[in-house]
Parts: sequence; structure tokens; C-alpha cells
Amino acid sequence: MKLYLNFIAMNLKSQMQYRISFFLTTLGQFITAFTAFFGLYFIFSRINAVDDFTYEQVFLCFAVIMMAFSLGEMIGGGLTVFPRMLGNGEFDRALVRPRNIILQILMPNMDFTRLGLLVQAAIVLCYAIPISGIEWTWDKILTLFLMILCGSALFFGLFLINAACTFFTIEGLEFLNIFTYGARQFGRYPFSVYGNGVLKFLTFVIPLALFQYYPLLYLLDKERNMFYMFLPVIALLFLIPCFACFRFGLSRYKSTGS
Repeated sequence: MKLYLNFIAMNLKSQMQYRISFFLTTLGQFITAFTAFFGLYFIFSRINAVDDFTYEQVFLCFAVIMMAFSLGEMIGGGLTVFPRMLGNGEFDRALVRPRNIILQILMPNMDFTRLGLLVQAAIVLCYAIPISGIEWTWDKILTLFLMILCGSALFFGLFLINAACTFFTIEGLEFLNIFTYGARQFGRYPFSVYGNGVLKFLTFVIPLALFQYYPLLYLLDKERNMFYMFLPVIALLFLIPCFACFRFGLSRYKSTGS
């Protein structure tokens, strides 16, 4: 573990070599993320509800998806540089080291400028909680915690699948970003607003709805079955095929010769 922490420290020091650039990029991430918030605000200035969800309820949904994505990207965002590692031979060097290969990809490639998005998500969440009108009992606090924690793990799994596909394509597949960066955008609203077909897909195939939509119903007292409370934990089962895909790709990997 000390080795991986040293990786992170070295990466942070390298990014801080140009401090003005680092802080301006972080600030840009922070400011840009607020455009989604203003878009939500202006939409609800014209309407009262979307699919029976009020502004305050949708805003809580928005805060949860932003917080989960921010944490997931902070951890798994290093996987986005995986195509570069394959192309320049850096991954081949990592393979000869007797350490966990996924951690060797993640630790040196964490982008600390993403802290701007994480801080913004935390501010939005702190604003959304008191205006939601929810009576925060212990079970609802636990539900919110599970939504964020399991959601971030789910986003990490999606980044991992994208990296696994790179074993066969060398270059990254942009369409898979629909379920990561795209989910951050369309996840601002409860998934039910996109229709029953989309909701089923995001329940049984890519289980984003298990941490975003169904637990939200429990928080808002639209569903009182405690099973909804633990659906984010069930969503973690999705990590099994994610890691399996990566291991399968790794077993079929052939060096690019760089």
C-alpha cells in the first residue's frame, strides 16, 4: 500500500509543478460543472414538475449523481489514459512488476484537477439535502450514503469495462462514454422520465437505476419497501463482470510492439 501511496504523491507533485495551470484547471472544472445546475434551474422556472418529481426532488437526484460520478472519476479516471499506455509500451513495463496491475494503472494517473468537480458536487449536495423536504431518519441517511458510495463504484466499473475493450481495439471506444460521462448528464433527472424501455435497460443491463432511481423513491416516500434501500448494494454485483472483462482482455493481450 505504501508503494501505491508513493505513486499518488509523485503524481500530485508532477501536476503541481505548474501550480497556476493546476489551480486554473481545477477552478475551471468547478465553474463549468455549475452550468448543469443553472440548466436545471431554468427548466423548472417554466414547469412545476417532471414525471411527478418536483424541483427539489430532481435537484437531490442531480446532487447524488454528481457526487457519485465525481468520486468514481477521481478513482477510475486514470483508466481513461489506458489506450495511451498500451500504445507507448508503458503497460508492458507495468506487467513485469509484481504488483496489482489495475492499481498500477490508477495510482500514477489520478487527475487531481478533478477535485474542482468533487468540491462542486459536495456543495450541491449540501444545498440539496435541506431543501429536499425529507425527514432524515437513520435509514434514509444510510440510503443516501449507499447511493453515493455504490454509485461511485458502479461508475468505476464502467471505466474498467471501457479499458477492457481497449485490449482488443487499442484505441478507446467513445460510444462507451454514454454510460459514464453521458450518465452524468442524463442522470440529472430520475431515469423514469426517459421511458419504461430505458428504465428497464438501466435496471437489468447497466444497473445505474439501482443506485439512482429506486433508492430515490424510498427517500421521497414514494416507495416504503426497505428492499429499495439496499438496491445500491445489489448494483455492486455489476463489478463482477467488469473485473471479469478486464481479466479476459488481459489474458488475450498482445503487446503493440512499442
